[in-house]
Amino acid sequence: MIKLKHSDIIALLMKKLPFYASGLKFSCKRCSSCCRYDAGFVFLSENDMNSLASALKIDTNVLLNLYCRWVTDFRGEEVLSLKEKSNKDCILWGVCGCTVYDSRPLQCVTFPFWESIVSSCENWELAASGCPGINQGKLHTKNEINENMKMRDQQPIIKREAFKSGIEKRSFRSTGGE
Repeated sequence: MIKLKHSDIIALLMKKLPFYASGLKFSCKRCSSCCRYDAGFVFLSENDMNSLASALKIDTNVLLNLYCRWVTDFRGEEVLSLKEKSNKDCILWGVCGCTVYDSRPLQCVTFPFWESIVSSCENWELAASGCPGINQGKLHTKNEINENMKMRDQQPIIKREAFKSGIEKRSFRSTGGE
């Protein structure tokens, strides 16, 4: 039988727990740091498309043509993303902030609880350097954080190859808009 010291047991347990095991604080300050000034991608799911089209009172095909673009992700796949304005603001950014805040895409809803950000304390602190809401406000539990990350698996990003074959087109609902 192997005997472990108490400190060794604690060290083993700590390796299995994510750095956010005790939770993380975040409250959106609606400062727009994540929506403006820098180039980026807001990837879209079918649910996002339907929700945005409904909020904007347009058909999903109009949304696709006016507000979306195909971009290459880190795996080399073409996926659907919102466009940006020429100044790098999100295309849905308006004078008073996000024009679809209550219907914003899942990627926006789940920020900053993305796997790339909560994968390490260093990544979390790096994100905090550009976001005044990180490490402030409401304490989110480990389970809440994990649920946020699982949501993307439940609502996958639209891939162009699948779109071409008509899979996503069939699941878009018409909003009766333009």
